[in-house]
Amino acid sequence: MKSKFTLGIMLVASPGLARVGQAQVINQSLVAETSGGSVAPGAPAVRTFADEMPAFPGGDVAFHHYLAEKIKYPAEAWRRNQPGTVYMRFVVGEQGRIGDAEVARGCGHSFDEKAIRLVRLMPWWTPGRQDGQPVRVARTLPIIFSIRH
Repeated sequence: MKSKFTLGIMLVASPGLARVGQAQVINQSLVAETSGGSVAPGAPAVRTFADEMPAFPGGDVAFHHYLAEKIKYPAEAWRRNQPGTVYMRFVVGEQGRIGDAEVARGCGHSFDEKAIRLVRLMPWWTPGRQDGQPVRVARTLPIIFSIRH
């Protein structure tokens, strides 16, 4: 019998629960953190929150479909029936481009690499806005991998 896996992801300021195909996506409020380091002089600051937070093009449903389509479960973890959660941090730029993608907290077993791949392949988002102007906003997305039989 073929096993199925579940992918969960939490989005900032998107309450609710949705199911898409074999992917279960959990959306709950989660505080995004800005990435460490200094900002270059004249470079726009990275915000933690904005009046309008960045959004995946097409909204949550399109985001769930993207994840269900692009997810690749690590082979060794699949054989071991092993779940994992990776917290990904990235910045949505003023034009909506994804940058500075990094693992905020990983779990190893190739889950980290698979989560980085998902974030780096994402299309550009609708940028966040503050006082009507596009701004850079940091996001943190916990990506939850689990297998259901």
